[in-house]
Amino acid sequence: MWLMRLGVVALMMVSVAAFAEAPVVTVERGALAGYREDGLHIFKGIPYAKPPVGERRWTAPEPLDSWQGVQEVRTFGASCVQPPMPPQSIYADEPEQMSEDCLTLNIWAPERVSGAPVIVWIYGGALQRGSSASDMYDGAAFAKRGVVFVSINYRLGLFGWLAHPELSAESPHAASGNYGLLDQIAALTWVKKNIAAFGGDAGNVTVMGESAGALSITYLLTSPLARGTFDKAILESPNIRAVPDLKASVYGNPSAEDYGVSIMEKVGAESLADLRAMDAKALALKGMKARFWAQGTIDHWSLTGQVVDALDAGAQAQVPTLAGFNSGEIRSQTAFLPAVPESAEAYEQRITERYGDLAPAFLKLYPSSEMRESMLATLRDAIYGWATERILRAQAASGVPAYQYIFDHCDPATSARALCAFHASELPYVFGQVGEGAKLPANWPKPAGETAAAMSHAMMDYWVSFARTGVPASEGNPDWQPYGARESYMLFAARPMAAQDPVPGMFEMQDELVSRRRAHGQQWFINVGLMANPVPSH
Repeated sequence: MWLMRLGVVALMMVSVAAFAEAPVVTVERGALAGYREDGLHIFKGIPYAKPPVGERRWTAPEPLDSWQGVQEVRTFGASCVQPPMPPQSIYADEPEQMSEDCLTLNIWAPERVSGAPVIVWIYGGALQRGSSASDMYDGAAFAKRGVVFVSINYRLGLFGWLAHPELSAESPHAASGNYGLLDQIAALTWVKKNIAAFGGDAGNVTVMGESAGALSITYLLTSPLARGTFDKAILESPNIRAVPDLKASVYGNPSAEDYGVSIMEKVGAESLADLRAMDAKALALKGMKARFWAQGTIDHWSLTGQVVDALDAGAQAQVPTLAGFNSGEIRSQTAFLPAVPESAEAYEQRITERYGDLAPAFLKLYPSSEMRESMLATLRDAIYGWATERILRAQAASGVPAYQYIFDHCDPATSARALCAFHASELPYVFGQVGEGAKLPANWPKPAGETAAAMSHAMMDYWVSFARTGVPASEGNPDWQPYGARESYMLFAARPMAAQDPVPGMFEMQDELVSRRRAHGQQWFINVGLMANPVPSH
């Protein structure tokens, strides 16, 4: 017996020794061990909710059970299940591993820190793809600037955004569809409860996202369930679209439940039980082939109305906000573009037919002299530009700090591929991934040189300063004025430059267009330019 006891003691001593040099923190449900690297404490793959598998596929995230002992969190958790990206895509960045058991987050924190500002990163990918394990999203550069940086996974595609009558019937809230959003709220709630153990200030949490991550933040800004889970917001290339209602057809969308029924048929399932029995990776592929459109649902619980309606009413979370877009957004999204008309006259005629009394204002902004460039700018402004200013105007009107930027920087590698300031091209600069050692997707143009390094340094300064104080600042660079009546913004071109009113008349024309479509129950998201349905008159 004494030999057995000696063996147990020895095993315990080995276990304790294994963590002697590791940073160990105690959170709400138990203890976690990460690792030290380059002056940082790093924790990867921390679970923040129970795995949404089996019968929990398409249910709201559930709190974790407590655990005994110390749980090692030194490697990224699996990425959420998603379909493959075309290998030639500039955004191709396939996860190393995928699973439905993916509700994890990662933390980079400075050693011996207390009360540090917190940034929570939400990745983009059309709500269909993405991973917090992407090398580009390494949080070390932020942590070295005194930030506790958190990146999260959330459910994607069908697994994150499917609504269906059977799912609504199961829900205690008679709701379905926004599982990815509920994951994000669960992760933010976890951060609020636990981040002090890592040296972060739970009262100073900035949520930050790009593309679908920024779209997610528009939902978070207007969700009653997210209220109080964050204190500031950074939105890179946001959009505001009309999303389906759970039960009713609105803005040309079928109800989310009806859409879910049609998707169930397309993927070859006859019941919810059939869907839950399907292999996850096979179902992700079927969802892609069925052209499932992942987006929020007005479920009257987690989302109670359209984002733009909440902004109109001043019902959004009134928190300091920094938002912007890129000058060349659509250069990497040319699938959205129709064919260039055969002549300038044909272009003007088609615009006049579609825009009526708004055609002169449209053609002044997007002239026929350079049709392809005008077409690129039309979609850029309709998707990203209008949304950015619409958010900032609402925040400024509510009396909270609001800051706008436009990213117009072009490094030689990007210029060589005619992709200047393409969608998401600001990310390497924001994450400090420029020059030697930059960790970027294989097909991504690699920013390098002193100019790129200086731009990255400035942008990280501004972002971190905003997270810390609510005011973006960078020593040796221009003061960033709030958006305000002059539509002030920071232009990141060859260098940062303070400017005003980036595209005179753009917001006003686009806002009038959106207003008319809303009044007539029409979708406005990409219903613009040469592809537009006729614009209603006043």
